[in-house]
Amino acid sequence: MPSTRRTAFRSPRSLVAALLALALALSVIAAGPATADDRRTVTVMTRNLYLGASLTPAIAAQDATEFLVAVATIYATVQFTDFEARSDAVADEIAANEPDLVGLQEVANWTAIGPGTAPSIDFLEVLLDDLADRGLSYSVAAVSNNATVGPVPLVAPCDGDVGACLLIFQDRDVILVNDARRGLSVGNPQSALFEAQAVLDTPVGPLSFSRGWASVDASLHGRTFRFVNTHLETEDFPTVQEAQAAEFLTGPARGPGAVIAVGDFNSAADGSTTASYATLTESYFADAWRTQRRDPGLTCCQNETLTNPVSQLTSRIDLVLTHAGARAVTAAVVGAVPFQPVPPFWASDHAGVVATIRLR
Repeated sequence: MPSTRRTAFRSPRSLVAALLALALALSVIAAGPATADDRRTVTVMTRNLYLGASLTPAIAAQDATEFLVAVATIYATVQFTDFEARSDAVADEIAANEPDLVGLQEVANWTAIGPGTAPSIDFLEVLLDDLADRGLSYSVAAVSNNATVGPVPLVAPCDGDVGACLLIFQDRDVILVNDARRGLSVGNPQSALFEAQAVLDTPVGPLSFSRGWASVDASLHGRTFRFVNTHLETEDFPTVQEAQAAEFLTGPARGPGAVIAVGDFNSAADGSTTASYATLTESYFADAWRTQRRDPGLTCCQNETLTNPVSQLTSRIDLVLTHAGARAVTAAVVGAVPFQPVPPFWASDHAGVVATIRLR
C-alpha cells in the first residue's frame, strides 16, 4: 500500500500568526541583538578645523601699516583655503565614523563688515549644515569662547577708504554630541579660560589667544563619564603651555570617575618639544594611541595654504586620553590623505583622531 502522510490543517488566522512570527524572527536576525559592547563603548573624535590661515604675519608686524597688510593677507588666505570645501571633507569623516562625541578646535568665526568685503564665514554653522545634509543630527553640547580679535581695519577687499571695512575674528573650541546615539545623554556643560595665557605686544595693543577648555558630563546606558575638549598654547610658548597642561590636569580633567579628554595639545608625544605630554600621561591619563603600537599616528601639520600635495605631517599632538573607568579599544587617524585633486588638498592642516572607548 502506498504510504500516507498526515498533513496538519492550519486556519487562515493561524497561518497569518505564523507568518508574522517568522517575519519578526527574521528582522531580529537581520538587525542583530544589542551586544554588551554596544552599551559599553563610546566613539569619540578630536578634530582641529584650522583657522584657514596663519596669524603669524599680524603677530610679527612692526608697525600699523605692516599690521593692516597682514590682516588683509590673512583674510585672503582664509578665502583661498576654502572652509566650505574643507567642511564637506570633515563632514564625510564624521559620517564615515559616526562618533558619539566630537571635540573641535579652531572653530573660527570670521566676520567681515563693509562694502566689497569677502563673505563672512562661521565654521560651526557651515559644518552643522553639512552634517545635516548627510542626514546626521549633531548638537552643540558645550563651547569654549576663546580669543576675539577686532574689529580691526580690513583694507582689502574693501570698496572704501581705510576704516570703511572691518574684520572680527573669533576662536572657539566646541563639543558636538550625536543625537542619534541611543542611551547617550549629556549635561552640565562647562567652560573656562586658563589662568596662564600668552600675551603678545602688537601695533594695535596686547593680543592673547585666550586658550580654554569645554566639558560635559555624559552617561551611556547608566555608565557615567566626563568628556573634555581643549587646545593648549603652541610650543612657541612652552612655559605657558606647560602651565595650561598642569591646570587642565588638576581642573576640568580631574573627575571622580571615568574621564575622556581630547584636543590639540601642541606637545609632541615623542617628547621632542615640550613636557606637557609627559605631564598629562605619566601619572593620570592613558593615551588611546597605545592601542596602535606600530603606526606613528602623525597629525601635524600641513602648510598654511594647504597646497602641499605630499603630506607634511611629522608629529603627533592631537590626542585622545582616558582615565579611570575608560579604556581605549581602537584608535585611528583620519584626514591624513588629500580629499580633492586641487588645492586646498587637505581638510585641515591637522589630521584628526577617532577612538573607541570601553566604559566600565
